[in-house]
Amino acid sequence: MPVSKRIGYAVVGLGSIAETSVLPAFRNSKTSRLVALVSHDKSRAQRLGAKFGVKHCYAYENYDECLSQSGVDAIFVASVNGAHAEQTIRAAAAGKHVLCEKPMANSVEDCRRMVEACRANRVRLMIAYRKYFEPGSIALKKLVTRGKLGRLRHIFSSYTEHVDPGKAKAWQLNQDLAGGGSLMDIGIYCVNTMRWIAGGAPIDATAYRWTDDPKRFSEVEDSIAFRLTHPEGLVCQGTSSYSSKAASFVQVHGDLGWAALNPAFAFEEERRLFGKIRGRWFEQKFKVIDEFVLELNAFTKSIHQGHDPEPDGMEGLRDMATIEAIYRSARENRTVRIAG
Repeated sequence: MPVSKRIGYAVVGLGSIAETSVLPAFRNSKTSRLVALVSHDKSRAQRLGAKFGVKHCYAYENYDECLSQSGVDAIFVASVNGAHAEQTIRAAAAGKHVLCEKPMANSVEDCRRMVEACRANRVRLMIAYRKYFEPGSIALKKLVTRGKLGRLRHIFSSYTEHVDPGKAKAWQLNQDLAGGGSLMDIGIYCVNTMRWIAGGAPIDATAYRWTDDPKRFSEVEDSIAFRLTHPEGLVCQGTSSYSSKAASFVQVHGDLGWAALNPAFAFEEERRLFGKIRGRWFEQKFKVIDEFVLELNAFTKSIHQGHDPEPDGMEGLRDMATIEAIYRSARENRTVRIAG
């Protein structure tokens, strides 16, 4: 594929994140273009198509027609979590590259099927973790990889949002559609980022979940806390909640110093990276940028250059293996080994 060719995308799933962030990002990308839209409601696809200048709009039942549409090189899967696996596998069978929102799927088995389908059909699969491209997160990662913090001892991370009972999206509290509650929706940022910063995989998980509204959270968890241990002794601790004011952070402690990124995950706020290394304070600020453009451009580059993107499908699978261990630990009230 010529490097100069702009990659044509169909966006599948037109919820709020697609409307407010994914679709506008195409306007600012010089390497990617928006070709088609697919929604459970064709009229919604048509309304957003008119807004973003997209002529080809489909309902889910016409997904195969979209996959055969001229100019569609890649699919951006932004639908409910429970639909990711099927939509990715069908796209791969049609020879389309896939950029899939996280969580990658609702189970490790579905993640594995997605990876295998993309490999068999020789298409690229990337999981939409914006942190790999966001400057503040990259700066924190560099402090670790360059040894500025010394040997890592602890990493802490939290992501919370208050989901109003009257405004909660129907899928968020539905086990089949979402695959879980706050951990699957926002806690996955903590899981992935701590693993990415550590540069290795945890070996076991210990977790506890709670809520003061069991009727509302009858299918999925509200709040959950977890501890992940690594073979070299590093301990990572995270929390997520649907019942606290929106906030997020990552804090890394080593034997030479510590550093924190706060806020860490929300993309609408200026970020601050600060800490203390060898007795000296430091602080950096990072302005709000369009992280979705960075994500699109990185995936398009991997398609042009013919190499697997970072993060690829195996990264999404490893995160799901960790999440499954966290859930099992919370259910069984014991430490659970994370599948390799």
